[in-house]
Amino acid sequence: MDTSLYLRLAVSKDKEGILSLAKQGIEIQRPEDVIKNTYTLEFLNLPELDRYTEGDLEQRIIDNLQIFLLELGKGFTFVGRQYKITVNNVQYHVDLVFYHRILKCFVLIDLKKNSVKHEDIGQMNMYLGYFAIEENMPDDNAPIGIILSKNKDELLVEYATYGMDSNLFVAKYELYLPNRKDLERLVANILNNND
Repeated sequence: MDTSLYLRLAVSKDKEGILSLAKQGIEIQRPEDVIKNTYTLEFLNLPELDRYTEGDLEQRIIDNLQIFLLELGKGFTFVGRQYKITVNNVQYHVDLVFYHRILKCFVLIDLKKNSVKHEDIGQMNMYLGYFAIEENMPDDNAPIGIILSKNKDELLVEYATYGMDSNLFVAKYELYLPNRKDLERLVANILNNND
């Protein structure tokens, strides 16, 4: 339940492969090995309704940093929040900055309360370029960018990231795990569609 194994099994066509990975653990070698499609932020206790801001989301993550690091997975270390960068005398702030000890790279997270927009992707791409040139040490790998949003339009993301760095990811977050009825319905729909 804690690792959302039930969701991964429900949506996967390779259930044996998923169970095998769950038993042996995953080897972390590429950015794709550490980035989840959906992050469950239930521990933040934010209202499901739109009564929170991106600032509230960020503050709750900072207040629950240890649990958030567990949700991110193995190897993440916290660097800072509202990390200031300056480009041509204009200041920008990366919401959250981590360093991944195994991949040896910075991981930049931009939080979005609603849907990700194409300009958010362009902004993250700029952050990645800045970190690659200005912050990386000679033995660091290329930084990873994650835009964490409540909603994700797959087609918009595909077009907006066309030809861009493959280290830029858009992932969803959910504030609560689905209730039992919704989960049973999801599993039933998937099983019926696989027949």
